[in-house]
Amino acid sequence: MIASLRGRLMSKRPECIIVETGGVGYDVHAPLTLLSALPDEGSEVFLHIYTHVREEAITLYGFSADAEKRIFMTLLGISGVGPKIALSILSTIPPDDFHRAITTEDTAFLCRVPGLGKKTAQRLILELREKLPSMKEKGDAVFEDTLSALVNLGYKRAFALEALQKVYSSGQRDIETLLRESLKYLTKE
Repeated sequence: MIASLRGRLMSKRPECIIVETGGVGYDVHAPLTLLSALPDEGSEVFLHIYTHVREEAITLYGFSADAEKRIFMTLLGISGVGPKIALSILSTIPPDDFHRAITTEDTAFLCRVPGLGKKTAQRLILELREKLPSMKEKGDAVFEDTLSALVNLGYKRAFALEALQKVYSSGQRDIETLLRESLKYLTKE
């Protein structure tokens, strides 16, 4: 299995890019967000790769960050979601917005992805809701304990998560401060 590629960018097209490594050109499918961020052809690039193996083909999918690759792999584990839809999701929605749409159960937001219908969006929410702590990088014990405390105080999980993420991103790391600042944020609204 190919896990990453470092090489020269030979070509970039909307459907795929070609990265040459050791004299071999690899055809790599990538989200549109990556395509727009790539340097000019001839430059060196590094990509995190997911190798998708089927009977009739081996297809490479490239990502700029390992977090995107993990989201892609998680999406493939959901019934009715193949590489094409998973790539379309990552091309349309940034990872943070995707995470927020799942936690707030925003089906309409997810349906903005081409090829993603309401039933599949609902299935995504249902199946990913339980897997989100492993997807998010802020999943340390203090963060989880504070979130649990806010939910136990009667706040809806989505609102508590939003408030806690804002406080957490400001650099606060102890549970007392996180709880106090999150409560201030929640009582303002």
